[in-house]
Amino acid sequence: MEYTEILINIRKIVRSVNLESKKIQKEYGVSIPQLLTLGYLASRDNYRATHAEITKYLHLNSSTVTGIINRLENKGYIARLPRPEDRRSVFIALTSGGAQLLEKSPRLLHEKLSEKLQSLSVEKLDEINRTLQTLIESLGIEKISASPMVTIEDYIHPPDNPDLASS
Repeated sequence: MEYTEILINIRKIVRSVNLESKKIQKEYGVSIPQLLTLGYLASRDNYRATHAEITKYLHLNSSTVTGIINRLENKGYIARLPRPEDRRSVFIALTSGGAQLLEKSPRLLHEKLSEKLQSLSVEKLDEINRTLQTLIESLGIEKISASPMVTIEDYIHPPDNPDLASS
């Protein structure tokens, strides 16, 4: 196998993720991280979680998650609920609108991949992981965050101009 085949295969993966992201945004009006947030809330007891729990699940920084939550709340897909035991914080809760969006949205590529990976042997998983680690090291991208397919619209502009936050 020539090394160019490896590059082509990587481009196929990157392109499919980008196409999926654009399709989800166009057809459902949400980004993949927003959809992941809704899915996470749907999997939780009482369909709610704290901001910190969502941040940890998505592996994103707090300000980015705040933007995701704000956009989902503006669209009526989530609601902020006061926490009776601590009035300084809130629960982020899935609304019926958010649940309906989840029902009609397609399964994401990474969900399909997760299922396939779970069916592989430990040896095969180790082999894939070693190969990916080699690629990561070859590209010198070890320090890049492993965010879940975040697109530019999920980032909030610097705090000195919060009005520029994208929707």
